Amino acid sequence: MLKVVTGFLVGMAIAALLIYKLAAGMMFREVPSQFGMEETVARIQQNVLHAGNGWSLSGLRNAAKPIEMSGGNVLPVMMIEACSTNYSAPILKDDSLRFLSNLMPCKISVYKKSDGKTYIGLMNAELIGGLFGSKVGDIMAKVAADQAKFIQFDASQPAPAMIKNAPAASGGSGAAADGGC
Repeated sequence: MLKVVTGFLVGMAIAALLIYKLAAGMMFREVPSQFGMEETVARIQQNVLHAGNGWSLSGLRNAAKPIEMSGGNVLPVMMIEACSTNYSAPILKDDSLRFLSNLMPCKISVYKKSDGKTYIGLMNAELIGGLFGSKVGDIMAKVAADQAKFIQFDASQPAPAMIKNAPAASGGSGAAADGGC
């Protein structure tokens, strides 16, 4: 009996260690971009605006700027904020799920690393959504599918202009005028 209990406890400890080590890599994704910072941001913005499904741009934030303003020096980091009222409305209307509003708007980061390359950072919406039951899981699976389209670029197309301020009513939702979802 002692061997069974010991084996169970050792197995649980190994499982907990694996979850601890692998969770961050599963919850977030990093994708290299073939373009520079501004062009990557602009292409993602254009893809959001043409995605349908109620998506709109709700903001663009320079996450490195406050650090620079306080005298620090960091590599560039831009946060693209987008929202789909088609996906946010069912969550925001449900009192038991409204706490998930802190996942809105959907954020995609574009940043440089010390290797000089540009990268895209994304939350694994499908995995995280699945943690909150089938309703949220189904919605976040759709968000994840759209996110995959946001970061697919056609290099044969000319680079669009980067949108520095969110348009008042892009993508058909009108949410951008109020700053997001």
